[in-house]
Formats: sequence, C-alpha cells, structure tokens
Amino acid sequence: MILDLIVVVGALLITFLVFRWLIGVIKMSVTTAFTIAIIVFGLQLAFGIAPTQVWQQITNIPQLIQDVFGG
Repeated sequence: MILDLIVVVGALLITFLVFRWLIGVIKMSVTTAFTIAIIVFGLQLAFGIAPTQVWQQITNIPQLIQDVFGG
C-alpha cells in the first residue's frame, strides 16, 4: 500500500517535471519564431529585402564558411 503511494508520487513528480520542460521548450520556440518574423519583417520594410533573399543567403552560409577556411 505505501509502495503504491510512493510510485504514484514519483510518477506525478516526473510528469510535472516533463510537463514543465515541455512548456519551456514551447515558450522558447515561439519566442524564437516571433523574433525571426520580426527581423524578416524589419528587413522587408526597411530595405525591401524579400524573405526568399534572406533564405538564399542562409543556404549559402556553408559555402561561405568553406571559402573562408579554404576547404
């Protein structure tokens, strides 16, 4: 009887910790997505840079790194 109670309390504690971790991950993901959206929107408004141009530069980063380090 007491062992069952200990198992239930342990399971509840683990569930709470996993849930808290999951909420933190979701919160950080939403914050990051919002920040990226603000940056892209700002680039578009201030300089007329389209999101596709930003994405093209992001995909070129590995090539730029390779060129810099002579690989």
